Amino acid sequence: MDPHFTVTSRYAVKMLEKSLRLYTPSLSEKPMAEFLADKCDDLGFEDIQIDEVGNIIAKKGSGSPRIMLCGHMDVVPGKVKVRKDGDSLYGRGASDAKAPLMAMLFAAASIQNNNGTVFFVGAVDEEGNATGIKNLVKKKMDIDYAVFGEPSGIKQVTIAYKGRLAINLKISVEDSSHASAPWLSKNAILESMIFARELKEKLEANQEGKSKGMLLTATMTEVKGGTSHNVTPKECETTFDIRIPVDMNCKTIEQKIATLVKEISQEREVEAFYSILDETEPFEAPHNSALVRAFTLGIIESEHSRPTLIRKTGTGDMNVLGNQWKIPVVTYGPGDPHEAHTIDEKVSIDEYLRGIEILKKTLQHLKRLHDKNIQ
Repeated sequence: MDPHFTVTSRYAVKMLEKSLRLYTPSLSEKPMAEFLADKCDDLGFEDIQIDEVGNIIAKKGSGSPRIMLCGHMDVVPGKVKVRKDGDSLYGRGASDAKAPLMAMLFAAASIQNNNGTVFFVGAVDEEGNATGIKNLVKKKMDIDYAVFGEPSGIKQVTIAYKGRLAINLKISVEDSSHASAPWLSKNAILESMIFARELKEKLEANQEGKSKGMLLTATMTEVKGGTSHNVTPKECETTFDIRIPVDMNCKTIEQKIATLVKEISQEREVEAFYSILDETEPFEAPHNSALVRAFTLGIIESEHSRPTLIRKTGTGDMNVLGNQWKIPVVTYGPGDPHEAHTIDEKVSIDEYLRGIEILKKTLQHLKRLHDKNIQ
């Protein structure tokens, strides 16, 4: 491609639309990785590679600072017809997180040599078990700043995410009986419901007056039990998704769960076993880093108003990298977070294009602030 190729708004929208036509649920991101590798080549990126787990990594520019712009290529399951309607572009991943990802691609493409080095990353499996980011943090990339692409709306910068504990709880009773004589034994499904409610209430106790971003929540997401329509169940399993705010950590919550499971099982006279399926520590980034200042300036310049720094109730790839690499990070991107995972997911085209401009300006400010800090 011509080195003087400029990314027009029309081209940026067309490419976002093309990316939405690739349906890429977690661990099926290959078509998206190949599409991005192709675009990176067109846009003059170097060292374009697809790593062992399927992440795409490409480099643009040279010199310091070294900045990583990392979006994710996977979407949650469920197709959404790709179409335009006025300012809205519909498609699975429109908001979460292909608009942020493509905005990062075009912002990174604007970097000229000696204005800093940008590593553009399309990660796999963010909606699954974070295979992509877990592989990435093992690499020696010597990065100064990292930005993760998730829909925050262009005037909000996400500086904190909750942690997550997923647990499986198995309740067993001594015996089963015929459903016509239910008094002959305890019912594992019923006991499981009582157990789950008590566990939830005790984990969530004493949190009056806290904001949603600082609440611990314990949510039951799956139930599995029973063997036949006319036999009382002997076993029942439930899954809990527990979100942990930044002033707590996984270990203390795990200890609390261990104690509660023991107490409730003795009180109810049932057997209870729990296992941990997933754990991700909560994370809060420094609020006064050069990165946050660069975003503030970039947003003021584009939108003529100051951004709000927000704590989100979800859990993202930022947690994994932020806790490991100890560098300034934020999560940012065009799109409405409430559109994520919906049956008719969409993004505002205007917001997506403004997102690209804000990211470009932020990269320029970051270069200046970084150099100033070093002197």
